Amino acid sequence: MIGGGSPLAIKRQAELLGISRSAVYYRHAPMPASSLALMAEIDKIRLELPFFGARRIKNELNDRGLDVGRARVATLMGRMGIRAVSPERRTSVPHPGHKKYPYLPRGSEVTDANHVWCADITYLPMRRGFCYLVAVMDWASRRVLAWRLSNTLDAGFCVDALEEAVSRYGTPGIFNVDQGAQFTSEGFTGVLLSNGIAISMDGRGRWLDNVSIERLWRSVEYEEVYLKAHGSIPDARAGLGAYFEFYNMRRRHQGLGYKAPDEVYRATVKGKTGQEAA
Repeated sequence: MIGGGSPLAIKRQAELLGISRSAVYYRHAPMPASSLALMAEIDKIRLELPFFGARRIKNELNDRGLDVGRARVATLMGRMGIRAVSPERRTSVPHPGHKKYPYLPRGSEVTDANHVWCADITYLPMRRGFCYLVAVMDWASRRVLAWRLSNTLDAGFCVDALEEAVSRYGTPGIFNVDQGAQFTSEGFTGVLLSNGIAISMDGRGRWLDNVSIERLWRSVEYEEVYLKAHGSIPDARAGLGAYFEFYNMRRRHQGLGYKAPDEVYRATVKGKTGQEAA
């Protein structure tokens, strides 16, 4: 049933079949290997120099011996969903018709789990393509509460991750995101509002407002993605599942006093609102 020619939207078909919309993948024509290799190099530069736009990335690629023009770099960056951190955010593009919310944590000390959660999307290269990863993180402990992969930048996989986090860990006081269309969509904000969660959004171009999850992306890519070079989304899902278990349970952080996120989460969570908090 799912596919071209059906009168039902794919989202509705997924609902009728009882599966997640983000589990349905469009089989697009494969990109040339040369473009995928160039996108991988662009992604590495983006992680190292997140404030570089298309012009500076083009110059950096030229310095590395890659003959490519600015127009092609800009086209590939658009396909990857990334931008320089200033004046706009990277992966998520604002929607002019969606409501924006103020940034709430400014000036407050966040030390307890479930006080503030955050979420973000990043581009992930694979051996034969690419996909997008969204993660929901507890701000104080840096624990990854839920995550999803998708080959499109629709809001569905973000909503799925949010709903899983709420069902497993309860609700935070504040949920902070960027101003991207996925996070300002009615589907995403509706889940937050219906659960009484205060919505907070980064100031435009202020990537430091969500710096903890930006650091997570660097760890994920250098410690998992680039080492494994996953061949497909199922491979990436299995690899990331193992990595996030390691990240939460065993990866110690200097900023957490050399403790693992799970240890800090369980030690500082206020109120056992979720079944996983006990």
